[in-house]
Amino acid sequence: MREKIEEYIKDYPKIKTELKCLENQIRNFHGISENEMIDSMCFSHPEGERVQTSGVSDKTGKIALVFRDRMEAINRDWYEHLEKRYLALSEEIRFFESAVKSLPDRMGEIMQDMIFNQTSWDDLAEKYYVSRRTIGRYRQKAIEELTVLYEKHEEELVKYMLS
Repeated sequence: MREKIEEYIKDYPKIKTELKCLENQIRNFHGISENEMIDSMCFSHPEGERVQTSGVSDKTGKIALVFRDRMEAINRDWYEHLEKRYLALSEEIRFFESAVKSLPDRMGEIMQDMIFNQTSWDDLAEKYYVSRRTIGRYRQKAIEELTVLYEKHEEELVKYMLS
């Protein structure tokens, strides 16, 4: 759990960027085009042995019959995937941000500046009139408290799922 929290602290800007990217992908979703779908169907070949049953190739006819349904299914699945990923990541970030904001007093302020504002340790030390070593102690203490919060959160989630 501790490693997960340290990863969130380190990767917070990347995670926020990914969330924003997913939001834009969902907002501007177009899916694959008809031409891309036709290309994928024309150049796909069945696997295994091939047995010719008639002298006339009806590949074009089959493509015409199924391509729109397949394209819509692929686009729907891709959109659902983006949506699920966005909701999961959004919930993870929301809990992480609320957990950091719930840290007490000065430790909470320092961690918010460190994580959300990406303030350097030197700037934090100068802003809060403490040493870098004290910033490190605040960080370690915050990670311990966040670990407890995450464990409680997971416990509640498990209880809810089992009820």
